Amino acid sequence: MNYLTVESIAKSYGELTLFKDISFSVHKDQKIAFVAKNGTGKTSILNILAKLDLPDAGQVVFRKDIKVSFLPQEPYLDGNLTIEDTIFSTDSEILNVIKRYGEAIKNPEDEEAYQKAFEDMDIHNAWDFETQYKQILFKLKLDDLNLKVSALSGGQKKRLSLANALINKPDLLILDEPTNHLDLEMIEWLEAFFAKENITLFMVTHDRYFLERVCNEIIELDHGELYSYKGNYSYYLEKKEARVEQTQVETNKAKQLYKKELGWMRRQPKARTTKSKSRIDDFADIKHRAHQRRNDHEIQLELNMERLGSKIIELKKVSKSYKEKVILDKFDYMFQKGERAGIIGKNGTGKSTFLNILTQTIQPDSGKVITGETVKMGYYTQSGITPKPDQKVIDVVREFGDYIPLKKGRQISAQQLLERFLFDRKKQYDFVEKLSGGERKRLYLCTVLIQNPNFLILDEPTNDLDIVTLNVLENFLLDFPGCLIVVSHDRYFMDKIVDHLLVFRGEGIIEDFPGNYSDFRAYDDSKPIVSEIQDNKKEKSNWKKDSNAKLSYNEQKEYKNIESKIKSLEFDKVELEKKFLNPDLTSEEINTLSNELQTIIDTIEEKEMRWLELSEKMEE
Repeated sequence: MNYLTVESIAKSYGELTLFKDISFSVHKDQKIAFVAKNGTGKTSILNILAKLDLPDAGQVVFRKDIKVSFLPQEPYLDGNLTIEDTIFSTDSEILNVIKRYGEAIKNPEDEEAYQKAFEDMDIHNAWDFETQYKQILFKLKLDDLNLKVSALSGGQKKRLSLANALINKPDLLILDEPTNHLDLEMIEWLEAFFAKENITLFMVTHDRYFLERVCNEIIELDHGELYSYKGNYSYYLEKKEARVEQTQVETNKAKQLYKKELGWMRRQPKARTTKSKSRIDDFADIKHRAHQRRNDHEIQLELNMERLGSKIIELKKVSKSYKEKVILDKFDYMFQKGERAGIIGKNGTGKSTFLNILTQTIQPDSGKVITGETVKMGYYTQSGITPKPDQKVIDVVREFGDYIPLKKGRQISAQQLLERFLFDRKKQYDFVEKLSGGERKRLYLCTVLIQNPNFLILDEPTNDLDIVTLNVLENFLLDFPGCLIVVSHDRYFMDKIVDHLLVFRGEGIIEDFPGNYSDFRAYDDSKPIVSEIQDNKKEKSNWKKDSNAKLSYNEQKEYKNIESKIKSLEFDKVELEKKFLNPDLTSEEINTLSNELQTIIDTIEEKEMRWLELSEKMEE
């Protein structure tokens, strides 16, 4: 079933042409990722699909009565509303039913209104839906329904906008960087949500694991041409590499033919036959194909950074709290030469505070941070750059230096560094205000690197960067010889770059895990799940309740039994997963095990939902 068709759309801003003659379609149950470099119009295309903008040419045709939700990078929310008001401000019939029921509970003396509201809840199957939408808000850490939107952080607003889009249960969901401002736990929950919900998706995302696990098709805009890949990210990489190699072969053939035809053109007399005129017309096409050039760069800088001494950075019994919230509690740590550490943890556990203490931007409550004399810090923060009016791209970088020294007495200029990070010479003389959000982040990265640090700290460097730029950054960091500290929710990026993790658990607890993120996830998933559910229960203490019902005798009995049942199921799940390690399994055996595993996972989810439901009633 076709949901929408994009027919030959184009978009320009002044002399800058973002794209032209773009055509594709979206069908029911497709989960499409749209991939392109920053500055080539990804967000503009999403805005056109969301009917927030119009193309200069072409059209977008939607199926009649299709329900569409859009998650923009910058949410459009009314600051005067509460979280709950925002959820109920949509025109969703089922939400209106739940709202009327909530109002009826507050006025039990109106028995007729209460009975009608109760019956409507049954008719629309709203009981389960109410549990589901509350779980969505809970998973996205939006527990306080009475909190005003104006009091929310930028990340909370993005999560509220995402919750709104999910709760509306659209036929088609359009997402612009859905994993920005989500911690790792939220991202993995969202992956699971999309895996089991029948929602058609069209998204822009830089999160390659998310793309791998959620999407079943990738559309790439590359050098003005659209390419479609019917598979996930791994399939896309494989087929794109083959396509690029084939294009290079064809370009080389065109160059040889061009040389031959160029000689013929030069020998031609002024008077030409009809046959020769046809050959002359073909020459223009051959010339175009022969001069095609890709702007993909490999990073091989061999930096000649200042040598790090034996003492780098040492933290001695460092403590930091905000009122009753403990971030660090007598934390001791000594950084070593060549260390590559990733920092992970839920939002609000103090990751950015730790970096600010490390760079002495803020001071600890007690303890010491000792920095070695040879350390030259480079700190990429989430705040980005604030350019001066009418400032050009090249001038921003040159403010920090004209050259980076390389090994063997060589050096790289500011212009060459910008080229390495995909700013061609023409782009370097554009005004910064014309850059997209992702291009600004890329420029900011260059200003940090031009200073040639030997201790590099990156706080969420992957936000708003396209996949092409991420590959460039990863190649650079793999060659980086100094110390590297990375805070990121991009699991693919972390797996490729870091050697160990500092895991922020909250309440001042920090674990040093010897491995990358995938190693940590496998370790953490093997732990019993009931304790985690109990932690979640504590976090829900601010949740708004709708009734004063207590558990019945049978519900109390069910509640006591359900914890042991979850423990038993979790044990069965771990044991079943071990069987997959057998290399001699046949495809039929693998299929049988997969079905058994899915049954256990579904049962665990069902039990968890019931456990949370009973927990809520107990606390009411």
